[in-house]
Amino acid sequence: MLKDNVINAFNLQFGTYPEFVVRAPGRVNLIGEHTDYNDGFVFPMAIDRAVWIALKPSDSQIVSVHSLDFAESIRFNLDSIEHTDKKWGEYIKGVAWSLMQNGYPLRGWEGFVSGDVPLGAGLSSSAALELATARAFSAVSRFPWNPSQMAQICQAAENQWVGVNCGIMDQLISAVGIKDHAVLIDCRSLEFQPFPLPPDTTIVVLDTSTRRGLVDSAYNERRQQCETAADFFGVGALRDVTLQNFEQNAGGLDPVVQRRARHIITENIRTVNASEAMKAGNPQVLGELMNQSHESLKNDFEVSSAALNDIVNSARKQPGCYGSRMTGAGFGGCAIALVQTPVVEEFTQSVCSDYHQTTGLTPIVYLCQASDGASLEKTTEPE
Repeated sequence: MLKDNVINAFNLQFGTYPEFVVRAPGRVNLIGEHTDYNDGFVFPMAIDRAVWIALKPSDSQIVSVHSLDFAESIRFNLDSIEHTDKKWGEYIKGVAWSLMQNGYPLRGWEGFVSGDVPLGAGLSSSAALELATARAFSAVSRFPWNPSQMAQICQAAENQWVGVNCGIMDQLISAVGIKDHAVLIDCRSLEFQPFPLPPDTTIVVLDTSTRRGLVDSAYNERRQQCETAADFFGVGALRDVTLQNFEQNAGGLDPVVQRRARHIITENIRTVNASEAMKAGNPQVLGELMNQSHESLKNDFEVSSAALNDIVNSARKQPGCYGSRMTGAGFGGCAIALVQTPVVEEFTQSVCSDYHQTTGLTPIVYLCQASDGASLEKTTEPE
């Protein structure tokens, strides 16, 4: 267990137990893709894979962290933070920088970190590390933990320190996740509402074993196309365009921009409808909305890939699968499926076999349960 691993490593190093252990989860987005930067709705859940840190406060402004996963250490002074080539360490330094930019007085600490959120799979290992780091600073520096505010500070760290132009979803769900629930997030107001997952269902993450290519340029192009459409409709974001308004006036748009706008407008509707399906405990409707989302991402937003389409098709063919869709930015990475829990093992074996036969690739499968957001516990030495 990762918690035990970081505690034992800490004890071995320092001859004592850590004062605190913090944890922050990764996430998967059930529906609501590319809607975040259009002020729309997203519907992620925190997953039962997380980053753990065992730590104690130091008597100085030095932060010293050893990664069990990378077998590397970072050490920096809070009074003079600088970029280095330790990629994972930049997320820790970025959170420290962002907290201080927002007026938080920080104290140094030392500890061990480890995580089981797969890297590069689109499950937000970076947001998990950021929120765990913020939780650690909150504990040793003794400032109140405000989940939404900490999520925004961690987003700023990734945007401005690390240089990744992500939206708020990853950090917010890592901060506010609720066990057995997905969380509907309004990306404009940052209001959020939890909804229980349908009973006897499992979210299966299907990693295509392909990784995203040309994402930055394609992502920026689609953002620009969405802004062009919003300007055409005279609104600040496509979130404010009704489907009726779109259908009556979309003929004046360039055909490609029209398709991009149609995805965003219908995806927002699907995402809100998904929350109603969850509230009603209706996996059939939720699965169909997921299917519709994938078709829209494939045909209107054009961010799917051959591998993603193949694994989604493999999933949909299996008994007990309510629906499947790509998840994340697209062009590779992962899909998800909503599956009846009693048949998950057979589903997984069949999808892996079918996908391998079709593509020659071996997928990686993660069975995910919804978990709580970032947490902290004080530790005591066993008697």
